[in-house]
Amino acid sequence: QVQLAESGGGLVQTGGSLRLSCSVSGSNFRRDTMAWFRQAPGKERDFVAAFFRSYGRTYYADSVKGRFTISRDNAKNTLYLQMNDLQPEDTGVYYCATDPSIILSSLFNARQYDYWGQGTQVTVSS
Repeated sequence: QVQLAESGGGLVQTGGSLRLSCSVSGSNFRRDTMAWFRQAPGKERDFVAAFFRSYGRTYYADSVKGRFTISRDNAKNTLYLQMNDLQPEDTGVYYCATDPSIILSSLFNARQYDYWGQGTQVTVSS
């Protein structure tokens, strides 16, 4: 009964910003690993950023370091992704994912996550 719902996607010009949100229900939000992935048409689903379990440590893909920031509001069971200086290569469907027992070595592998949202489209014009 775990449910995730992304919102905040849209169309933005190169250099612009967006903030994505993911509302979560039915999980132990404070304990479980929370992550963002993205997928371009015809491509594999790629890791973007994550909180690993309850430790609070954040992880980022090299391609977004310095531009994206993952954060959370535990009182609202909501995960966020602040995206700045967006580039055309950031275009894709962004997904929120969670898993209660993923290990650190599998953090970047989409197929290791049990629960996913429906995705929200982000398009960056060139």
